[in-house]
Amino acid sequence: MQNYLSRRACAITPYTAGAQPAGDGIIKLNTNENAYPPSQKVFEALRDFDASRLRLYPRPDGGIMRAALAEISGLEEPYVFCGNGSDEVLGFAFYAFFDEVVFPDVTYSFYPVWAALFGISYKQVPLQDDFTMPVGKLCGCGGIVLANPNAPTGIALSLHDIERILQQNSGCVVIVDEAYAAFGAQSAAPLIHNYPNLLVVSTLSKSHGLAGLRVAYALGQPHLISGLTRIKDSFNSYPLDTVAQIAAAAALRDTAYSAQTAQKIIATRENTARRISALGFKVLPSKANFVFATHPRLRAPAIKAHLEDNKIYVRHFNAPRISDYLRITIGTDAQMEALLDVLSAYCTHQG
Repeated sequence: MQNYLSRRACAITPYTAGAQPAGDGIIKLNTNENAYPPSQKVFEALRDFDASRLRLYPRPDGGIMRAALAEISGLEEPYVFCGNGSDEVLGFAFYAFFDEVVFPDVTYSFYPVWAALFGISYKQVPLQDDFTMPVGKLCGCGGIVLANPNAPTGIALSLHDIERILQQNSGCVVIVDEAYAAFGAQSAAPLIHNYPNLLVVSTLSKSHGLAGLRVAYALGQPHLISGLTRIKDSFNSYPLDTVAQIAAAAALRDTAYSAQTAQKIIATRENTARRISALGFKVLPSKANFVFATHPRLRAPAIKAHLEDNKIYVRHFNAPRISDYLRITIGTDAQMEALLDVLSAYCTHQG
C-alpha cells in the first residue's frame, strides 16, 4: 500500500501510553490515575450546567478555570496558562522555548518525542546510580525540563536544588513538570516571582481525579505565558471546552477535598512500599502516587505477566537502567491488598 506519511512523520517514534484493559474485575495500576473520584463540587457543577451554552465557543484563555488557578496560587491571571492536558501544555512549551534542551536519561518518555517532533536537539544527563538528580550537571544552553517528582522513579527534588538549577541556567527556560507534586513534593510555584526563566506545569489528572477531563495549566511570569499563548493561537485557540473549564474550576476550589485524597494516597503508598519491601523488593523513595520497585531475583516482565494473569495491570518500561523495575500506581487500600496477596504468593512460589 502507498505510504502517504511525510518524511517527518515517518521519522518519529511516538510516545506509547499505558494499556487500557477492558473487562470485569480488572485492577488498573498502570497509568497513575487517582484512586478516588473528583470532588462532589464537580458533580454539582456538571449537574447544574446549562447545555444551551454549548452553542457558544469557550473562553480561549481558560475562563473561570484560569481565575480559580490565580486565586489558589496567589498569582495574577497573566501568570496562568490553561491547556488540554499537560502533554499539550508541555508540547507548546517545547515549541515556544527550546532550540535545544537537556533532561535526565530516566524520566518522562514523552520529552524526547517532542524534541524529535519539533526538530529540537537534546542531551540526556544520566541520573546517579541511586536515580537521584545530578543537580550540578544540569546545565543547558537551550533549556531544561525536569519532572518533579521524576517519572517513573517518583524521586523528588527540593526547592533548594530547583533554585540551584534555575540559577545555573539563568539564560534559558527551566520547565518543572509537577504532574505528581501533590503527593509529597515541594512545588516550585513560590519561586516564580524571583525567576523569570521558571515555568511550572501541572495537571488535574492525578491530583484532582480528572484524568478523563484533560485539563492542565502552566504558571510563570507573563512573558512566558505570552509565549505559550503565541503557540496555542497558532494551533488551536480554544483548547479547553466550556464544560472542562467549569468542572476544573469546581475541583480546584475544593482544596480541602484534594488535600484529603492526596493524604489518603500518601498513607497507602507508604504502607505499600513497606510491605513490598518485606517481600524482598527494592522500592525507590516516592513522592508521587506510584512506587517504582525491583526484585533482586525475579524478572520484572515475568512479575508483570503474572499480575496480568490475575487481572492486575502495572507498568513496565523496557528501557536501559530500568528494565527490571515495575511502576505500580497507588490504588485504593482494597486494590493494594489484592496486589500484595498476588505478589506474596508469587514470591513464595518462586522461592
